[in-house]
Amino acid sequence: MEAQLTFDAADRLVDLVEERRGPVAADEAARALFALASAPTVLAHSLLDDVVSGDARLAWRGSAVALADDPTEQLPLEAARYVVVDLETTGLRPGRNAICEIGAVRLEGLMHAGTFQTLVDPGVPLPPVVTSLTGIEDRDLRGAPSPVQAVQRFLDFASGAVLVAHNARFDMGFLDREVELVEGRRLGGPVIDTVGLARRLLAGRVARASLSSLSHFFGTTTRPCHRALPDAEATAEILLRLIGLAQERGATTVADLGRLAAPRTRRVYDKRSLAFGAPSSPGVYLFVGKGEQILYVGRARNLRQRLRSYFRSDRQRPAVEAALAAVERIEWRVLGSELEAALEELRLIRAERPPANARSSRPDRYLYFGRRGDRIVVTSTPSPLGPIRSRRRAELAARALQGASESELAMLSSGGPLPRLRAKLRDLAECLRYEDAARLRDRISALEQVVDDLAELERLRAARLCLVAPALEPGFRRAFFVSGGRVASVRTLPRGPAARIELEAGLAEARSGEESLAPDDADELLLIGSFLRRPPPELEVVRMAELEAGYVPGDERAAAGSGNAR
Repeated sequence: MEAQLTFDAADRLVDLVEERRGPVAADEAARALFALASAPTVLAHSLLDDVVSGDARLAWRGSAVALADDPTEQLPLEAARYVVVDLETTGLRPGRNAICEIGAVRLEGLMHAGTFQTLVDPGVPLPPVVTSLTGIEDRDLRGAPSPVQAVQRFLDFASGAVLVAHNARFDMGFLDREVELVEGRRLGGPVIDTVGLARRLLAGRVARASLSSLSHFFGTTTRPCHRALPDAEATAEILLRLIGLAQERGATTVADLGRLAAPRTRRVYDKRSLAFGAPSSPGVYLFVGKGEQILYVGRARNLRQRLRSYFRSDRQRPAVEAALAAVERIEWRVLGSELEAALEELRLIRAERPPANARSSRPDRYLYFGRRGDRIVVTSTPSPLGPIRSRRRAELAARALQGASESELAMLSSGGPLPRLRAKLRDLAECLRYEDAARLRDRISALEQVVDDLAELERLRAARLCLVAPALEPGFRRAFFVSGGRVASVRTLPRGPAARIELEAGLAEARSGEESLAPDDADELLLIGSFLRRPPPELEVVRMAELEAGYVPGDERAAAGSGNAR
């Protein structure tokens, strides 16, 4: 507890120094942190010394508190140690997707000094597009370390080095996610992005700053191939060439290199004070514009870090960038857990329809498969065969299903007609009917995605689970009962025997509800599914049958050795 209080105080002190845009006098900092009416300088220094001395981000400047200089950034370019990293992942979104391979190259004295490579078991089957792109198959990942284990091994390899990546925001997003889940923090230290560095140093000489384009431009001996280690080796060769160009422009230190790699400051940087004061807690946040219009809704495991990230140099997607340009106030609501924040975000988006969330789910536009005579049609009437979020995908999949037998349709969520359709595709290709084959290929691809979604929904609709996470009130917990295809009940569990009463009430509500096919409920189910695939450490997943048998979540005697998923 004492360590956590010190960590929170350090976060608040960093915020205060950044708000003041410079050193803060010790007496002022002490008054702000400890709610003191007055604090003589000697007393203030004594009160703050443990916090400042114990956090690498802070340092004393005489009798004032300031942000510390990172000694790594002052190293000469040729004296620094660099670790160039590349990741292969199951998708593009940290949290929803996971790492499946890490590759890295260490450079010392601007010379190759070692490599690191490991496959990673993401805990879910690899999407076909990832297997096609990388050549990695599910069987290759059996026995591989988990993402948390693999990232820890990589961090041991990269200890004390300047991290380098091509499109660093992507790779650091996944690495930060794993570190944050275990340690509650993100990675510190300088990070060099070779994309930004190449755009600055090669402006007008290359049309694109992609890894393959730069590899071709510099003639690297290793060519990128969508595998982690070869891509890291190619990036390392590119880095060395870019460092040479940077030195020609007068760069001498790692800090100089970082400044060259950083994008130009965005206009919204001046609005970063809107995020000051946000806590390091889970919750939702709202960007509010003129006339109190809600422009954007988001969620965060750590509100402080997430909100501050919007005002760094990296541009956001266009809709969010437009919301940032128009935002006049940021409102946040602290919640007990990331799960509760995710559910609240869904509900707020449905209620407020913020313009910058236009890419988010729109349950009123979801589609389903239905029967019309012997034909499969696309309809807005809810059925077990849906919802499907994309009209084009639904229509292509429906065309693929025309002529399917009753037995194939009955087994749709397990693949049904796919083997027959794939065989037909091979026949068309062998008969050189390429246009027909291309049309069928697109329909099969759409049907494969629909089948995957329906299979997950079918599993979740059959689930009877209780997800237990911390509540906002200290010592309390929130129990989310999932049954009948919906989040059937949410109860707050107090300490002691009263928790059993709340559990019984939640079980009764879960039993009494009817089966739901509502699109809003399906959205919440799919969200729950993303947490079930990779439960965060604070989440306990319990079968309702165990609750009915008398188990109480959080009971250390009953839960000994059970982990967070029962």
